[in-house]
Amino acid sequence: MLASRAFSLIGKRAISTSVGLRGHAGVAKVEDFSLPGYIDRRDIPLPPLEYVRNLSAEQKALKEKEKASWSALSIDEKVGLYRIKFCETFAEMNRGSNEWKTVFGGVLFFLGLTAFVIIWQRLYVYGPVPHTFSDEWVAMQTKRMLDMRVNPIEGFSAKWDYDKNEWKK
Repeated sequence: MLASRAFSLIGKRAISTSVGLRGHAGVAKVEDFSLPGYIDRRDIPLPPLEYVRNLSAEQKALKEKEKASWSALSIDEKVGLYRIKFCETFAEMNRGSNEWKTVFGGVLFFLGLTAFVIIWQRLYVYGPVPHTFSDEWVAMQTKRMLDMRVNPIEGFSAKWDYDKNEWKK
């Protein structure tokens, strides 16, 4: 039973991949990325393809009218011909977007989340500050190290004047 189920799936996959990809909502067309595609970019002013690939009857008539004198064309017809070839003008491509607001909001969200994690860690994860960080303890430890004459050549004790009982200047 398992073998027949596996073979039926393999058979369906072989059939479905030859026609197109089989998705949840039906068969989807596979895009051929080996062919050039249309893209509006400022650094590539003339894309390899026209924006509109399948022309309507009105657009076909406009393309036929294009072959005649351009002075006979109206402004709307010239704009229509432009829109067949290109999706956006340079002014539309250079127009600012509101994407910065989304990026800024995302950055603020993650900064806030990080702040909450840090506050939570300080309250519930880390214990109290050790007593060895107090000023009294550091002073006692320093006095003990000086009394033991720790590293007297170049280190800690070398910077202490034992005659005057103060740090060397």
